Amino acid sequence: MLDLTPIEAFLDSLHSDLAAGVAAFTEETILPLGVAEDDESARTLARQICARLGDGGWLVPIGAQDFRSCCLVRETLAHASPLADAVFALQALGSTPIALAGSGEQRERWLEPALRGQAIAAFAMTELEAGSDVASLRTTAVRDGDGFVLNGDKTLISNAGIADFYLTFAVTDPEAGTRGISAFVVPSDAPGLRFVKAQVLAEPHPLGEIRFEDCAVASESLVGDEGSGFKLGLATLDRLRPTVGAAACGIAGRALEEALKHAVGREQFGRALADFGITQEKLGRMATDLTAARLLVYRAAWVRDRGAERTDVESAMAKAFATETAQRVVDDAVQILGGRGVLVRQPVERLYRAVRALRIYEGATEIQRLIVADHLIRRTRAKHP
Repeated sequence: MLDLTPIEAFLDSLHSDLAAGVAAFTEETILPLGVAEDDESARTLARQICARLGDGGWLVPIGAQDFRSCCLVRETLAHASPLADAVFALQALGSTPIALAGSGEQRERWLEPALRGQAIAAFAMTELEAGSDVASLRTTAVRDGDGFVLNGDKTLISNAGIADFYLTFAVTDPEAGTRGISAFVVPSDAPGLRFVKAQVLAEPHPLGEIRFEDCAVASESLVGDEGSGFKLGLATLDRLRPTVGAAACGIAGRALEEALKHAVGREQFGRALADFGITQEKLGRMATDLTAARLLVYRAAWVRDRGAERTDVESAMAKAFATETAQRVVDDAVQILGGRGVLVRQPVERLYRAVRALRIYEGATEIQRLIVADHLIRRTRAKHP
């Protein structure tokens, strides 16, 4: 179970029970499933994990928009299985826009099954020329009678090929800039929606390209108002970025544990590795940075759970610091383990492959720092015109 002491100031009493419950669930239900060795096994395993998360009720915090609980679940899952964490993350990404702006019909048809683990979600925003620059989207949605016709390609889409629905962002008014982007929930069996190919990550994870070729959807597929997609996408990412930081903390926490076990048990030159000052310096820095990352993560989630309308700065700080910290902690763990740290399929080597993507998806570190800097500059100019 996670040590809640460093972050207890940001938690309520119910979170202790939740943390204990998800830890027991992970130990008893997720770990026995094993790990994915390749892309195909990752796809099979992701389906199984999604169903078990739903059966256990661990996807409910997504629908409740309880972000501290989401962080606790992600940190625990990532500590044990980065793939299980990714499954949770994608259910959250694909479902949150519907939770925020979906119609009653959309909530009943898509959100509720997703929270039960009976429908796998995907978040289809990224394109070849539109990653961090969401305003450059080229996928179009043109009105056609009582509906829309979608055309375009999406790439680096997690759960591509296994999702039951894709929360898709497309341009409905090319002249309106970001106010011309709309969001749609598109069933995977919609005519004209095609899974193009799988894309293979360093750490096995369902990922791929999809294509819309004259894909007709009903007007009821529009999530929120026409033209509100950009705002809805940013609102979703703003809410979920701290949970990415939580996943990073889970990975870093596991790496620190593995490094500590090795340092205490490994002897070099007649002494335990843990007795060398250089090892102690690394371990001390790893633990300190991890604690600081967790504080930023749970502060951001706490601010959102208290009803703040915007948490873009808190979320950006949390994601940037936690993911960069996790990369350093995992790298230090590899260094402490030496040759064992780079052996294929060893825990730390898997963490090394899994952690890298967190610094990129849902807004790269550089973008998060720009968000923080922009806030500081605008505030300073307001004070000193």
